[in-house]
Order: sequence, then C-alpha cells, then structure tokens
Amino acid sequence: MTGYPWHEIRHLNVDMKKAEKTIFEQQYRVVAVMPDRLQVRGILNGELLTILNPEPDCPLKEGDFPPGKLISLTDPSIAPAN
Repeated sequence: MTGYPWHEIRHLNVDMKKAEKTIFEQQYRVVAVMPDRLQVRGILNGELLTILNPEPDCPLKEGDFPPGKLISLTDPSIAPAN
C-alpha cells in the first residue's frame, strides 16, 4: 500500500484542526464603516464579518476605522470590564 497509513492521516487531520485560528487570533482589514456596523474581511481566510455597534448613541466613524486599516478583534468574555 502506498501513501500514508490511515492512523497517520487521522493524526494529520487532528493537527490541522488545532492549527485553525479563532476569530480573535486573526487580523482583519476594514472594508466598510457605517454608524451602526463595521465590515471587516479576514486576512488569511477571506471571511467577511459584520460587527454591530453595541452603542448606538456613539456612532462608528470612518476616521476611527479607515477602510484598509488592519485590526484585531478582542474577545469580550476575557476583556476587562470598563
């Protein structure tokens, strides 16, 4: 039999899943800014995300998030409270 033995293939698949990054471990490029949402595209995976503004009284501005700017996302479950 040629190629990888089945047990090695299974281990390779598990290792590949471990290498996948969460959305908080990736970088994104700003695509569009609206007062109520921000659209970003993942640098590595190309996934388009729409982030809703949780504070409607404080609209998002293009000056704060210029299109093309690289950003990272922060996991709110581990961020310190304001």
